[in-house]
Amino acid sequence: MKQKLRIIISLTLTLFGIVFGTGLLPVGNSVQAAMEDMAPQPPVTSAGLATATFAGGCFWCMERPFEALYGVREVISGYTGGHKLNPTYHEVSSGTTGHVEAVQVTYDPKIISYDKLLDVYWHQIDPTDAGGSFVDRGSQYRSVIFYHDATQQKQAVASRNALDQRGIYGKPIATELLPAGAFYPAEDYHQNYYKVNPVRYHFYRSRSGRDQFLAKIWGAEPATANHDEESTVATDQQSQFVKPSAADLRQRLTALQYQVTQEEGTERPFNNEFWDNKRPGIYVDIVSGEPLFSSTDKFDSGTGWPSFTKPITLDGVSERQDRRLFSVRTEVRSKLADSHLGHVFEDGPAPTGKRYCINSAALRFIPAENLTVKGYAQYAALFN
Repeated sequence: MKQKLRIIISLTLTLFGIVFGTGLLPVGNSVQAAMEDMAPQPPVTSAGLATATFAGGCFWCMERPFEALYGVREVISGYTGGHKLNPTYHEVSSGTTGHVEAVQVTYDPKIISYDKLLDVYWHQIDPTDAGGSFVDRGSQYRSVIFYHDATQQKQAVASRNALDQRGIYGKPIATELLPAGAFYPAEDYHQNYYKVNPVRYHFYRSRSGRDQFLAKIWGAEPATANHDEESTVATDQQSQFVKPSAADLRQRLTALQYQVTQEEGTERPFNNEFWDNKRPGIYVDIVSGEPLFSSTDKFDSGTGWPSFTKPITLDGVSERQDRRLFSVRTEVRSKLADSHLGHVFEDGPAPTGKRYCINSAALRFIPAENLTVKGYAQYAALFN
């Protein structure tokens, strides 16, 4: 009966928005309050993953901060909050659909909490701007937290109130809290825009005013205000993991390690350190120490090299074409130190179908029981 009542109220409010052209009503409206009391249940998958939805202006700029978080499985750019079914980018950007540009974040709550996602969210936006976000103007670019259940709603309210009480903006918080509804993925060319079109992305972002505002408000504060080892952002890793000088590398690395990582060499199969290693733990770059792969994603490919179905994070490695050996392959390199690691192929097992074939000489293994003492405590949850 309660579910039927929710559906009736939802349809009534949707028709109200269509007739009067208002889309979502302003915060403080009694109808808005009724909407906030009927949040849908969170779409939790059989794998125990949860969903969070955030709007913070241009979704190009909202993807990367969340994709860099350990525990986040997927980030999709899209449209939500309005009355138009299956809207297009041009329709949403016109401001006539009631939708906002948003990102839908699929995450593992056993690894990263919703509070952490909220904290990262506040560090990407100007929450005092009710008329848009930075250079993008209009209600379609305003900031909104779409909660998926009563728990997310309570946490979002507490987080917004705590930020407001800090008084760091000199203005009241205008970010709305609304129940999550239908989410429409944006066109393919918008997905992972910062990866697919890095030049255009950085050009837009540098001129949008976003980075300048965030630097002014947060200064040198990390991208997560309550920063701890449960949730590490890529930008924080850049300060922790660095590439030594060439002279240092000559002294620190063995001849084989140097040849593989710096000269794009390949070690011999079945005669390397980790091809048959079955201990639980993570594999890091021998040069910089940055996390690369986990034993939870390792499998026996029969090739004689360590093989993985995926990197430890979505943004953990970089790929580029390798045209040596009279063929085209996809080379895998570490993100920060730019070490040559190996290659990735499309003949791996489910669920990714990929085989990251990596040289042992490019890796250092951190056993699960040593993760905390070695400074990798944020990955211990993989082995609980």
